[in-house]
Amino acid sequence: MANDVDYVMSVRAVKNGAFVADVGPTRFLVVPGDADPARGQAIAASTWYKAVQTAGTWTNADAQPRGDIVFVVHGYNVSETEVMDRHRRIKEGLAALGFKGVVASFDWPCGANALAYLADRHLAKQTALRLVTDGITYLSAKQSPDCTINIHLLGHSTGAYVIREAFDDADDSSLKQASWTVSQIMLAAGDVSSGSMSDGNATAASIYNHCVRLTNYSSRHDAVLDISNIKRLGVAPRVGRVRLPDDAPSKAVNVDCSEYYVLLTDPVDASVAKTDQPLGIAGVASHSWHFGNAIFTRDLFSTVIGIDRNSMPTRQSGSDQKLHLVR
Repeated sequence: MANDVDYVMSVRAVKNGAFVADVGPTRFLVVPGDADPARGQAIAASTWYKAVQTAGTWTNADAQPRGDIVFVVHGYNVSETEVMDRHRRIKEGLAALGFKGVVASFDWPCGANALAYLADRHLAKQTALRLVTDGITYLSAKQSPDCTINIHLLGHSTGAYVIREAFDDADDSSLKQASWTVSQIMLAAGDVSSGSMSDGNATAASIYNHCVRLTNYSSRHDAVLDISNIKRLGVAPRVGRVRLPDDAPSKAVNVDCSEYYVLLTDPVDASVAKTDQPLGIAGVASHSWHFGNAIFTRDLFSTVIGIDRNSMPTRQSGSDQKLHLVR
């Protein structure tokens, strides 16, 4: 299938012919490049898996086949139009840097109402496991001896919670002994508590056990993740705001984006925003600037293709001896 379509795995219900914020069967969609998800775009699961695998397979400089599939898992309070806009910003940004794999989205049934946070989080928990059972494990099983398929996950906001719960639930189910793993997990503005990502924490054990590396992008300026919003988040500092805990396992790395965000949103000098964010910011600026941002996308690209975490041009060690996102 051509590159002008988008691949979406949807677990939303359909009512009156339209997708809604409720749980439904898993549907495998091939969405035209200028459209929103619709029930009529669904195809057979086996056909979808094959199409995604084909779109994600490429040949490296040594003439060896390789596959890369990036699953984007969106946050809460986003419409389907916004889901696809953010999906396409990631897809087009990676392609512009030479990414030859494929981007797919896991569309869980969130609403489009900022007051529905708790309801959305419940739906996220209900549907999270299907990211593994209906997506990751099937695509992992499609690997052949001469072509490794690398599956990567990008979770934004509550999408980080979906990924963590999906992996935890999978290990609590019959999939515990199954042979499945992903390569890179990347969390941006992650809406899970920082403490829950410690080494040895039972909640995060599965996410660490089933990935090669986890990268967390944090920013102290994320207003949505501010702990003062007690009704929505509770009192535990979120990993997308305060970074990974110091006792996170060695396979985890934090990239502090705080200083870069200040440059990006300088009210006096808009030159950085003009260059790095040509499409503007989709959603709340401090929480969703990542989509369509040139520097974040380059760091994402470097992570997916496997550049050493300390050797990326978009990272620099700060005075705190921690990694920071830089232009």
